[in-house]
Amino acid sequence: MKITLTKDRRELKEPFVIARGPITEVGLLVVELEQDGIFGRGESCPQEFLGQSLSGEYDRLMQARDRIEQGITRAELQSLMPACSGRNALDCALWDLEAKTTGQSIWQISGLAEPAAPLEGDITVCIGAPEWMENKARSFTGFDLLKIKLNRELVMERMRAVRAGAPHADFIVDVNEDWTLAELERYAPQLKEIGVKMIEQPLKRGQDSGLIDYQSPLPLGADESCRDRDDLDFLVGRYDMINIKLDKTGGLTEALLLAEAARAKGFGLMMGCMSASSLSMAPGFVVASLCKYRDLDGASMLIHDRTPSLRLEDGLIYPYDQRLWG
Repeated sequence: MKITLTKDRRELKEPFVIARGPITEVGLLVVELEQDGIFGRGESCPQEFLGQSLSGEYDRLMQARDRIEQGITRAELQSLMPACSGRNALDCALWDLEAKTTGQSIWQISGLAEPAAPLEGDITVCIGAPEWMENKARSFTGFDLLKIKLNRELVMERMRAVRAGAPHADFIVDVNEDWTLAELERYAPQLKEIGVKMIEQPLKRGQDSGLIDYQSPLPLGADESCRDRDDLDFLVGRYDMINIKLDKTGGLTEALLLAEAARAKGFGLMMGCMSASSLSMAPGFVVASLCKYRDLDGASMLIHDRTPSLRLEDGLIYPYDQRLWG
């Protein structure tokens, strides 16, 4: 087995603003595995909030190169390195390589039922002036669910503007750890009245213990507070849903195990993504088939995506083309 690593930077169509700040470009790590003339690919998007960088994840995989090229299974990979973006890209490449060498689909290998139709998905309105957010929400015709990014400023002004732009849509609000418990208590009842269905990660990871005593009028979703299965016990009684992302779980293998374990504990599931190309979205589609909420719009934010790309249109996520992955 031979591994090739590529650092890939891609610009966004417009700044994507969340509570942590604006994003204008993303750094992607692409893994290509070759075995007997057959290639498997995977991609990840290292995140600073996870303590990762593009160069750091590249170096992590380079350091493990000899072990990888000796031949490594997905199961062996889980113990070779911790959950991280580098492991994600390699894990997804191993899935892709196995599908291509065996002639089986990812659905056959995983034992999951392949969706017979496109999956319903959301699209994101990032932080901006209320008028800008209203116009952005109005432009997303065909989407019945919008994910609204917020911080602690102009919360209800922005939400009223978005409601005016999308009078019939349901909303998920994503705060990216920016609120205090007092702010959550203040805004949650108002958000319920305006049509919000779930609040995602209102408090900082490590500062959300107090949620155990909070009776929320809306379901709460754990994103930054849920990276892999090790977090689940803490989340019980504090959150109702988890947001699974491959760059947090360290790949599709752990993501599927996390989904199974979370459902066994009674959590609802959401599949999320980073701003990345369709090569990152395709493995996410597999997990998304198990989820209530599906947030796989990351590739739509890029000026240049991969071809073939994952199609997101009028609120539907279409199955990925196997020429792309899997």
